[in-house]
Amino acid sequence: MTSPANSRSQLRKTMGFWDVLLFNIAAVLGPRWIAAAGHNGASSISLWAIAAIFFFIPGALVINELSSRFPNEGGLYVWAKEAFGDFHGFIAGWTYWIYTFFYFAGLLLASASMAAYILGPHGGWLATDRAFQLWVSMGLLAVAVGMNIVGLNIGKWLQNAGGVGTYVPLLILLGVAAVVVFHHGAGFGSATHFTVHAMLPAWNWSTVNFWSQIAFAFTGLELVSAMSEEVRDPRRTLPRAVFGAGAMIAFIYIAGTFAVLALQPAASINAQSGVFSAITIGSVALKIGFLGILAALLVTVGNAGGVGSTVAGIARVPFVVGVDRYLPAAFGKIHPKWKTPWVAILVQGVISAAILLASQISQTVSAAYQFLVDAAVILYFIPFLYVFAAVIKLANRRDRAENPHAVLVPGGRAGVWVCGSLGFLVVLIGIAVSLVPPGESTNKFTFELQLLAGTIVSILFGLILYWRGARTKAL
Repeated sequence: MTSPANSRSQLRKTMGFWDVLLFNIAAVLGPRWIAAAGHNGASSISLWAIAAIFFFIPGALVINELSSRFPNEGGLYVWAKEAFGDFHGFIAGWTYWIYTFFYFAGLLLASASMAAYILGPHGGWLATDRAFQLWVSMGLLAVAVGMNIVGLNIGKWLQNAGGVGTYVPLLILLGVAAVVVFHHGAGFGSATHFTVHAMLPAWNWSTVNFWSQIAFAFTGLELVSAMSEEVRDPRRTLPRAVFGAGAMIAFIYIAGTFAVLALQPAASINAQSGVFSAITIGSVALKIGFLGILAALLVTVGNAGGVGSTVAGIARVPFVVGVDRYLPAAFGKIHPKWKTPWVAILVQGVISAAILLASQISQTVSAAYQFLVDAAVILYFIPFLYVFAAVIKLANRRDRAENPHAVLVPGGRAGVWVCGSLGFLVVLIGIAVSLVPPGESTNKFTFELQLLAGTIVSILFGLILYWRGARTKAL
């Protein structure tokens, strides 16, 4: 094994522009968020637009500036550390890493629900079967972890397939919905009556809780920045891939929500697998039922790529923290053959599997899924508070103007303040509303208590490791 001191120099530069573009799509785009938006109703369409304008665009501009100014392995851990010091860098990196334990479990459960439609219309009942979801989830996690331990030169193909496998089924959804809605001669039409009033936000308990999921669905563009030292020409490649993927993602979220609601009324849409039940309904009506099976097969690959991209990107954060010796030194080790941070990836996979199992105890599938989503949102948004604050703090440094490779937020320092403040405010609201139980929650007090306790315990455990590492460094 190699020592952590020279680990970074052994990382291989294996990712080009198209790899990063597809990585971003696999990391950000989620059919489950379109399904959840459909379940929330036509008002989700305006929420997508609000989130895109006030969060997604400012966030992309901020990430481009920070990733081009500091193209180092570790991404937002490095940015927070540069702006606020080692302690705050650790908190940002730690919460960013542990959110994945909950995120993977939620994503894998949703992936298993979607995979049920590979069996066609008769497989829909498996979307809520606990045993089926658990076994499929574990299989997808094992594939993603294994391929990323073997190396990005292998693992990147899973991420590439994930980007294609996520986007193409949603294009199928748009095509099926368009034919169903406009093929009036066959007696078809839209299942939802779209009006301006219906598409405006409906402020109720479910919508308030759902706002955090809408914002969360637009996150992930920062993920590949954690792998900057494995990207060819990162200062040029990362910003181009962020803008390209961002435009494609924003379009498909809004258009996909229209399509799902055109094929099914909101009340009948499953918040996890609704996209594929909609495709199945539309394709069967058009007598081309194989399209639903094809879409489900593609998105199963896509979701595996989504897990793979998150494993690949976020595992680099504890790797760099391990190199800095605030986590056990083993996290900073590189595999001697595959040149990957294999310990960080393996630990990530094992803990995610444990939380996936624990989430199924005494919970219905839907209740377990909702808890995992809200826990992931809260923990994920904490480091984003640091990101948006860091871009403001670092705007005062001389290197911002002197760096010829930096892709800066437009408008000078005023533009930085606008983007940073907007992003910070949206993230803060997202954390707050994640603590609001959804409307269908039967025990709101227990829901909030579990979220608060899980968040606090997770952060405290990280602080213990930080203080242990700080003492070790001081010796």
